[in-house]
Amino acid sequence: VEQSDRSTTVRRLLSKAIQQWKLEHYVRLYGDGKLTLARAAHEAGVSLWEMIDYARARKVPAQYDLEELQCDLGIIYGSLDQ
Repeated sequence: VEQSDRSTTVRRLLSKAIQQWKLEHYVRLYGDGKLTLARAAHEAGVSLWEMIDYARARKVPAQYDLEELQCDLGIIYGSLDQ
């Protein structure tokens, strides 16, 4: 029974370590501009909101520039005209 508990504990620790590594890795790629935030969240296996919170906690600057804002506003205004 003790060996089973030890194995379970090791598996849980490995799982948590892997999840933490994924978060760190993909938020770094997002911060470097290599992935969108949505893609980073997907690859890390967390929700978009979890990734937003994680990036904010790590003080990773948002990768959203004026050009993207203008594009998004164009889409919004275009849908309002219809």
